[in-house]
Amino acid sequence: MGLDVGPKSREKYREAVLAAKTILWNGLVATNFHSQHHLIRSRSPPGVFEFPAFSKGSEALLDANILAAKNGAVVIVGGGDTATLAAQYGAEGSLSHVSTGGGASLELLEGKVGYLILGKT
Repeated sequence: MGLDVGPKSREKYREAVLAAKTILWNGLVATNFHSQHHLIRSRSPPGVFEFPAFSKGSEALLDANILAAKNGAVVIVGGGDTATLAAQYGAEGSLSHVSTGGGASLELLEGKVGYLILGKT
């Protein structure tokens, strides 16, 4: 059973996130839609952040996304656990958009009509 990612995985995630211009952190995918098309697959968040002993991967990925947003990337967070992580660390205002509607966020990107509000927190 994997409860967290190790230092090498955290660094690979950081490199991919910081290379991205647009990041969708939703469920199992964080993607760069521009340039090199990075695709990261992991539990989202990648560690069991609810337990401090297993939160290092989640914290590292959140920190990378905050830095990416600060550097001008668009960072969209969708999904309950990922939104909860952002809220737990008080990071909602440091990211472009945070929504608890993970499935609805994906449907919006697919072009389906629905009722999803994404906004700056």
